[in-house]
Amino acid sequence: MISLLRGAALGVLLVALAACNRPSDGSGAHGGKKVLRVGHFPNITHAQALVARALTAKGKGWFEERLGPDVEIQWYTYNAGPSAMEAIFVDSIDITYVGPTPVLNAYDKAKGEEVRVISGAALGGAALVAQDDGRLSKPEDFRGKKLATPQLGNTQDVACRAWLKKQGYQITQLGGDVKILPTSNPDQLDLFARKEVDGVWTVEPWVSRLELEGKGKIYLEQKDTVTTVLASSVKALSEKKELVQKFVKAHTELTEWINQHPDEAKELVRAELKELTRRDFPASLADRAWPRLTFTSAIAREPFEVLVKEAQSVGFLNGSTDLGRLVAPIQ
Repeated sequence: MISLLRGAALGVLLVALAACNRPSDGSGAHGGKKVLRVGHFPNITHAQALVARALTAKGKGWFEERLGPDVEIQWYTYNAGPSAMEAIFVDSIDITYVGPTPVLNAYDKAKGEEVRVISGAALGGAALVAQDDGRLSKPEDFRGKKLATPQLGNTQDVACRAWLKKQGYQITQLGGDVKILPTSNPDQLDLFARKEVDGVWTVEPWVSRLELEGKGKIYLEQKDTVTTVLASSVKALSEKKELVQKFVKAHTELTEWINQHPDEAKELVRAELKELTRRDFPASLADRAWPRLTFTSAIAREPFEVLVKEAQSVGFLNGSTDLGRLVAPIQ
């Protein structure tokens, strides 16, 4: 695999966050308690983590109540998928919420030895947003145009390149029939507002921001694509199996609660995002983005097989990738 996916992340990030994570020696014990170290991003697509952290701040710890008083949950915030996967590799965290491409890249890099996908978390929320002036109204209009994606080789970048290739365009990393500009989400919005790009393929909440602030329109929406999964190190599955099992069970219950209480969940997500990023997350933005996301703990291998084929079709994966051990859902 091209280390392209070096930088691959869920292009699902809210902002670049300068967060200081607590150090850990990986011993699994802290103050006499068992420790489970959990990573996530400051993003609406990682709602389960955000809701849980917000509830803990209110003294109603979701995971703490279900894992028991002898267990401590340590949360670690990352800006991108590769950072979270590196933390898995160096045993700084046990499990993490992350996008499918970074975990696939990590799995391939480690030849299937280091990481497993143990649960689903979110689907949908990805889309191609076009300028609202008719310049992109049909596939033939894309020749010679400029599109932005979150990062080279991330999930949306690969999807964009694969879709364009299916439309008959020659796509290269540096040029081709359509110019693709890997650009951070905040910079995408600025370029789009100045009409310096014709479209952006990204994920919520940036899809909604491009609509609300950039006056864009949805050209193509990926309603069922895997956006976020829950991944574990193989070491944690071996040495902290019971804790991981309890966490996944609680994660599944929390996912169900979020679906049953969307308004309360949105407010908790907004509160935690403000706490983590020191920026407001408007209710109007949450209301716009939320319906495009499906929170689910279900997971299967098929979406990863599709992702592998798409990446291979646009030159990001070379050779075969055996996914036989990647998806190991815990019931």
